[in-house]
Amino acid sequence: MLRILVVDDEPHARDELVYLLGLHQGVGPVECAADGPAALLALDRALAHRHPVDAVFLDIRMPGLDGLEVARVLSRFAEPPPVVFVTAYDDFAVPAFEVRALDYLLKPVRSERLAETVRRIAERRTPPPALGEPAPAPLSVPPAPPAEPPADDETIPVEISGVTRFVQRSEVRHVEACGDYVRLHLASGSCLLRAPLSSLEEQWQDAGFVRVHRRYLVATGHIEELLADSGRLSVRVAGTVLPVSRRSSRRLRELMLPASGLPRGGRAAHG
Repeated sequence: MLRILVVDDEPHARDELVYLLGLHQGVGPVECAADGPAALLALDRALAHRHPVDAVFLDIRMPGLDGLEVARVLSRFAEPPPVVFVTAYDDFAVPAFEVRALDYLLKPVRSERLAETVRRIAERRTPPPALGEPAPAPLSVPPAPPAEPPADDETIPVEISGVTRFVQRSEVRHVEACGDYVRLHLASGSCLLRAPLSSLEEQWQDAGFVRVHRRYLVATGHIEELLADSGRLSVRVAGTVLPVSRRSSRRLRELMLPASGLPRGGRAAHG
């Protein structure tokens, strides 16, 4: 069962969120705190009793220690709990991204959005039951265990249907330039991010991304094939074939083809 801490200085908002969380199968004890210091004390008690919380739902605007400051303190924990910001304001997405928040919910919280957040919390929770303790009750939507993201992964805030969501850089297969935006292509679909492709090319090169065309940036770890046809090169990335410019062809070959002539993690093909 998921253990959750709700932190909000408004009693009505706290009670409403506790009620909504209680409607979800698989959500267990929900503890409350009215401010940042009380939240840190509650987390300290939980750790002392070896019952760490699975997520902290944090209001942002609170007197004294606000939600962002609490999140920064939590980020210094040996094993920080996932943080979900719950706020009436939509202008804190970038600071939330900087403290690696799991999700960002706007008040009033919609039940379907909360259900998605609970599912994501459950996906991150993998501890086995203690000796003699029965296995936890299944959640309403049992998740498949996710692969662990790299330690240096980056969390990216994106807008999807008016809602700020967070995706991991390691989920991105390739990036496509779309005017003032780029489209991030993931296994689960795609989303827009307001950023120039050249900026991502520079920022993500150490994470294995390479520019193959004026319109495309690809994750080399997801390259399946290099395709040569009449002297022109293209690349298959997670099932999608993308063109490679003549300027980028040599660099891509040098990067992907070791001495054996076979791509790293893929295979060469000729048309």
